[in-house]
Amino acid sequence: MISCISGCRQPSASRRGLEMPCILLQEEKTCDILIGENSIKKSTMTVETKPSNDDDSNQEAEPSQFLDDEAKKNLPVKKKTSCCTGLKAFLAALSFSYFSKALSGTIMKSSITQIERRFDLTSSTVGFIDGSFEMGNLLVIAFVSYFGAKLHRPKVIAVGCFTMALGSLLTAMPHFFMGYYKYETAPHTASSANLTSSINPCSLHQDVNKTKMLEISQSGCLHTIAMLGPMFGFLLGSLCAKLYVDIGFVDLGSITITPQDSRWVGAWWLGFLIGGVASFIAAIPFCFLPKSLKKPEEANNDRTSYSLLGNMGSTRNKVAPAKPKPKKWSVILKDFCTSLKKVLSNRMYFTFLCCSVLQFSSFIGFLTYKPKYMEQQYGQSTSKSNFLIGLTSLPPVGIGIFLGGLIMKKYKMSIIGATKFAFTMSFLAYVTSLLHFFVGCENHVVAGMTVSYEGKPIPYNENAIFSECNSDCKCASKAWDPVCGDNGLTYVSACLAGCTTSVGHGKNTVFHNCSCLEASSSWTGNNSATLGQCPKSKDCSMKFIYYTVIQVISGFCYALGGTPAYMIMFRCVQPELKSLAVGLYTLIMRILGGIPAPVYFGALIDKTCLKWGSTSCGQRGACRLYDSNAYRYVYLGLSAVLRGPSYLIAIIFFILIKKHFQNKNSTPIENGGREECLMNKEDYCKVKARLPGSSDAENESCI
Repeated sequence: MISCISGCRQPSASRRGLEMPCILLQEEKTCDILIGENSIKKSTMTVETKPSNDDDSNQEAEPSQFLDDEAKKNLPVKKKTSCCTGLKAFLAALSFSYFSKALSGTIMKSSITQIERRFDLTSSTVGFIDGSFEMGNLLVIAFVSYFGAKLHRPKVIAVGCFTMALGSLLTAMPHFFMGYYKYETAPHTASSANLTSSINPCSLHQDVNKTKMLEISQSGCLHTIAMLGPMFGFLLGSLCAKLYVDIGFVDLGSITITPQDSRWVGAWWLGFLIGGVASFIAAIPFCFLPKSLKKPEEANNDRTSYSLLGNMGSTRNKVAPAKPKPKKWSVILKDFCTSLKKVLSNRMYFTFLCCSVLQFSSFIGFLTYKPKYMEQQYGQSTSKSNFLIGLTSLPPVGIGIFLGGLIMKKYKMSIIGATKFAFTMSFLAYVTSLLHFFVGCENHVVAGMTVSYEGKPIPYNENAIFSECNSDCKCASKAWDPVCGDNGLTYVSACLAGCTTSVGHGKNTVFHNCSCLEASSSWTGNNSATLGQCPKSKDCSMKFIYYTVIQVISGFCYALGGTPAYMIMFRCVQPELKSLAVGLYTLIMRILGGIPAPVYFGALIDKTCLKWGSTSCGQRGACRLYDSNAYRYVYLGLSAVLRGPSYLIAIIFFILIKKHFQNKNSTPIENGGREECLMNKEDYCKVKARLPGSSDAENESCI
């Protein structure tokens, strides 16, 4: 500050709280200039109102130069602002929070099969659990979108991350409060611990309505950045699916099932613990960020304000914004309802919303049960399915999102051009995805269920699992402990295969003298069987490669038009309603798409089950075997049926867009439609910032 002892006239009004330098008169005046805690000694200077000549001006400049030199010596040195405390820090923290959020959400998708088997749930029930992952957002998302600009946004994000971390940790808790996993198995496994033993599975008197449950004894940018979350989520899910659910607590040598078995349950809980820790770490930086970040221009002005003597001849021509009066909640809610009505009454936005609901429902249902589809259709393990999704499906989507934005910027697409591009890419992806119907595999060859004991296809009949070859055995009808015969047929259990002897231990158990193998007229080899289902044919392995290629192309094309489609939404509404429009869009997508889609997809998939497992209480458990053909038509067909009508709505949307913008200059929208401000962007926002009565929402629309 500058303190004038006498004769210095200080302006009454100041800009942004900065005191202006004294206006010295012709007579000599003495001023004490204070900067921070340092002071410059009293000095005498004379300022003429009219310079007489150049020599006089030069002579008068010397005292001023002396003051400048002295001020620079005593001026407190301002350290350079680190990038970790500004916009870069916020973007880094926000990117990691996007990553952790996507990671946690994807872990649920990659673990859904494990959870289904671990708790003996149906697909529709586990689909409801998956949908409930989105329910917590419904309570706050619309209000946060509207009131977020009025609150301390970094702290709001921090609270959200902490809550997400708590939710992930709580999701993993049932594993620690329940006993060890008990998978259903035939009684022979419990008796085969001795490697030298030879037991007769057929001679064991089994209760035909009771299944033994084996209990193991204890042995001791932002969207592109966000795409890394799902990728790492599926890769993490793949790693966890390889590990047995009770790893570290049981003797793994006594486990008789493998990751390819439909009873296998991986360490699903481990992924949720890692996701919870990631969300907790993501919340920490936001606790230390300011409520708002200064623009680069303001930061430069603040740095130069330290050198008051260097700016004595310049003034800031900005009016200090008046403090807005706090509004009552009743007024705020009334404004919210009015804004909501404006958004929903917008025909372009509403049509876009309807189209997106169908697309999103199809996408969520398809993604939720994609690992299960790869397991049942192509005989892949859960671990390999998650690994391939994370490695082959998601990277093309991320690349497509990035290139879509790049194409918009390079060719300066108008809103009409962006609509055409988004529609073309999405429809191309839809047509490509229909090829999935032609690259499916046939059913698992299971004697008594999909084929007869002679190896001929038959319609499913539960009583067909019994045959003359196993009529002398007392076999349980509800048991599911499959064995693979040397003839290539899978049998529900060693008992139903008519095996009379067995050797080995755990996964290495081999059954001999299986009478039902002799029933196959084309088989003349050994009558032996090993634990587990028989693998799919080589032809199926080739079809799986075709499926993967189609999935990569379809995902890339769909993502290529994703960025233009998202940007179109911003142009459909007024600038001050963009925040509410995005929040409402997310809310509707989760209510009508994210929550119900996994439920009705799962309910239809349950209809294709051929063999249900059983719980320790004798109740129906998780499905062990599906009809692959029916599964393919239900899973792919429902997804196609949902997406098909969306393109008819998209045509209506394009007509509305063209009608609305055909008489206007369609300016490029590569910046998300920000050019929609009524005047030049920079000038308009500067004017808005100067108006005392401007609301936060209006100012926010130009940010």
